[in-house]
Amino acid sequence: MSLLKRLEARFGRWAIPNVTRVIIAGQVLLYVGRYMLDQQGAGRDPTAFWLLPGHVFSGEVWRLVTFVFSPPNRHPIFVIFFWILLYLFGNSLEQFWGTLRYNSFLLLGYAAMILASLAIWSWGGDAALIVAYVFGSSLTGGLFNPSVFLYSSLFFAFARVFPHFVIHVYFILPIKIQWLAMIQWLAYGYVFLRGNWPVRILVVAAITNYVVFFGRDHWRELKSRQRRRAYRARAAPKKFTHQCLVCGLNSEDSPKTSFRYCSKCSGTCCYCPEHIQAHQHVVGSEDPQTNSELADSKT
Repeated sequence: MSLLKRLEARFGRWAIPNVTRVIIAGQVLLYVGRYMLDQQGAGRDPTAFWLLPGHVFSGEVWRLVTFVFSPPNRHPIFVIFFWILLYLFGNSLEQFWGTLRYNSFLLLGYAAMILASLAIWSWGGDAALIVAYVFGSSLTGGLFNPSVFLYSSLFFAFARVFPHFVIHVYFILPIKIQWLAMIQWLAYGYVFLRGNWPVRILVVAAITNYVVFFGRDHWRELKSRQRRRAYRARAAPKKFTHQCLVCGLNSEDSPKTSFRYCSKCSGTCCYCPEHIQAHQHVVGSEDPQTNSELADSKT
């Protein structure tokens, strides 16, 4: 993050404030336009604004920008709810990080999606990219398109920064956003495992900016948990496999000693070779510790 601090000092004045509002406004215009065309019965191409490198190289350079404003292809109520959450996530992160860092997060995700699209296009053309989005939509219920898949990284970032923020699912059930993010991570894993290679490339591209911003923190937390577990293991009392009930000799200190269990004692009473014959038998509910002290005094 020191690099971002240097960039912020040099280029901070060029950052675009309230960029989330610009994105939502563009998506609203495209969604309303598509809705009006549907009402008029006019045919439309759902991929008209998608990032398809073959079309870009053919002269449709506007796709490099318009794919950012491609709205979800869902019911209006769902899309409005999506825009509300998008504004919440984006505006909160911009206030927490600052405008330049928030712009950098989006710009990194934008660049990753372009590179992923170029990689898929070089492998199988625009058809492979369209099939990847269509197949991903069939797995995620229509939530797999160039913009939604990019902005879902905002959801992960928001859940990371504000893990205890509560969202009321269906306006009734309160759930911390960190658990919703966990479900989303599992969904990404499912799409990654079930999808083909183009789909997997898109999944990796969608989380690239999150990994760059938070990967080091996750790695440090993982190492910290490992150190805590190692410390607890060292601090925990040793559990011996065998230990003589009379003298306390155990298999940890004397691994070559052949310990035996007395068949005449009640319960499982272990003894070393020296005390297997010279000990007082434990009978019934007698305390083994008391019997061991008596046996030790006799021996």
